[in-house]
Amino acid sequence: MRSRYLIVALFVAATGARGTSAELQLKDGDVLAICGDSITAQMLYSVFVEEYLLMCQPAAKLQAMQSGWPGEASWGFRWRIDQCIKPFKPTVVTLCYGMNDGAYRPMSDATGRHYYDSMKAITAKFKTMGVRTIILGSPGAVDTTFFDHGPKSRPPATVYNQTLGALTELAAKVAKEEGVLFADVHTPMMEVMSKAKAKLGLEYPVCGAGTGVHPGPNGHLIMAYAFLKALGCDGNIGTITMDYANGKADATDGHMVQSSAVGKVEIQSTRYPFCFIDSTKAADTVRSILEFLPFNQDLNRFMLVVKNAPQRARVKWGNEEKTFGSAQLAQGINLAAEFLDNPFCESFQKVQKTISAHQSVEIRMSTTFHGLAQWIKNPQTLKQVVEECVQHDEALRATAAAGVKPVVHTIVVTPAESGK
Repeated sequence: MRSRYLIVALFVAATGARGTSAELQLKDGDVLAICGDSITAQMLYSVFVEEYLLMCQPAAKLQAMQSGWPGEASWGFRWRIDQCIKPFKPTVVTLCYGMNDGAYRPMSDATGRHYYDSMKAITAKFKTMGVRTIILGSPGAVDTTFFDHGPKSRPPATVYNQTLGALTELAAKVAKEEGVLFADVHTPMMEVMSKAKAKLGLEYPVCGAGTGVHPGPNGHLIMAYAFLKALGCDGNIGTITMDYANGKADATDGHMVQSSAVGKVEIQSTRYPFCFIDSTKAADTVRSILEFLPFNQDLNRFMLVVKNAPQRARVKWGNEEKTFGSAQLAQGINLAAEFLDNPFCESFQKVQKTISAHQSVEIRMSTTFHGLAQWIKNPQTLKQVVEECVQHDEALRATAAAGVKPVVHTIVVTPAESGK
């Protein structure tokens, strides 16, 4: 007799429930609560998502808050929603549970039933709170090399990834039944990990070195990709169009032409492309995963179109230069993908630091809120303490948003020397 979870998997595959939203699920002024276990609490994919919301601006005046809890499973989270999430009044919520729900064991009916029931209860709770958009994220994956280096009590990585795959299908099933959105985090992590290890070697960590559970920045970029896709972000950062013949130029919303001449345009941008800032030279950097993940193609298109360009032309943006053919330039090149070191990186990194700082505070707040009711018996005192904490958090988020200042940058196009 086949397991009920295989049947669920076949059902989900047949109905296409793996897919993410094609329409933007964000509205101006939305507050996104990013909820999950210790992987969320690493403040990596959550920071990437908030960076995207603030700087890439799929909608205006977006905010995000972090609510990761180390060691948590879905059934633990369901009991802290009122204390830890409700005070922040989110309008959109993402969930990423399942890594701990699987208990690091082969899949069982009891495990699946507990997870399914918890995800149903969590969804119902957010609906009663009036959350407009709920995205049920699947668990990620464990590293196919490093997970096997962990405790001997664990099953092999191949077996535990089957457990996480089964939980993924259950999350999709709940999303379909409840009429909410689903973010498949597990499948892209498995697919990208397979491609990256095939080229870079089995010791290249995707889902985390060490015990293979907590990803580095590269794995978290995959997670951010999955959630941003589920949120319906279209990836259109902007387009700069130059006519090399007459020196005229124009730009789409979020970018303003300050001046233009033949082969040169100066732009002021209030909307940033996503920048890949790596603070270390470790193997698991965000840049190291880009060739295996269509992040730039799907979510980060900052296009330069040059009409009537020389047959071969040098494009200089910031301190970097590259050569392109006239046909490429007429079709458009993605500046964000071609120039990883670009004029936005410095400003992007400054905002990244403020986001990381306020998310760190939010983790401490949300975990503290869970215990306040036990420590503070007077309801009015409790309410006042929580409200003051939330106001402090709102000020920190406002500081991060204020850091997104206009960037003035120049693009220069010149004929390339023959053979270069």
